[in-house]
Amino acid sequence: MPKHPPVTEADFCQKLEYYCAYQERCHKEVEEKLRSLGAIPAMRDKVISHLITNNYLNETRFTTVFTMGKFRIKKWGKNRIQLELKRRGISEWNIRHALKQIPPEDYHATFEALVTQLQQKYEGVSSPQLKKKKIHDALLYRGWETPLIFEALREI
Repeated sequence: MPKHPPVTEADFCQKLEYYCAYQERCHKEVEEKLRSLGAIPAMRDKVISHLITNNYLNETRFTTVFTMGKFRIKKWGKNRIQLELKRRGISEWNIRHALKQIPPEDYHATFEALVTQLQQKYEGVSSPQLKKKKIHDALLYRGWETPLIFEALREI
């Protein structure tokens, strides 16, 4: 028996409460979910308002959780985190606030550990220039700042 899409505002609210309770979501993800469920624009606004009022949806909390998760688990630098948050339509204030939550000593320790890990990964590369390029590209892809990267490469 196929499931029917939600029809009433209460149905949408309940479905999106579960969606937001499962993991932190940003406004853009919630809007896309409501659109995929077939909610009309007026209904989307009411549901989002309900989620914010009942603390299921909080952009500042999402931004902080996202930032710390990507930094600690994926070892992303501030540039990559900022780019991904902008893609999700997060405000500049929330982005700056979340990036300030990363302790500078943790940031530098993570960067150093990542550089060491990449040096070991590319240990077998015969050309020193090629090795540096591979490390540079890997760090740049993860969003680490160019001055940090060049400083680390000078020490190799």
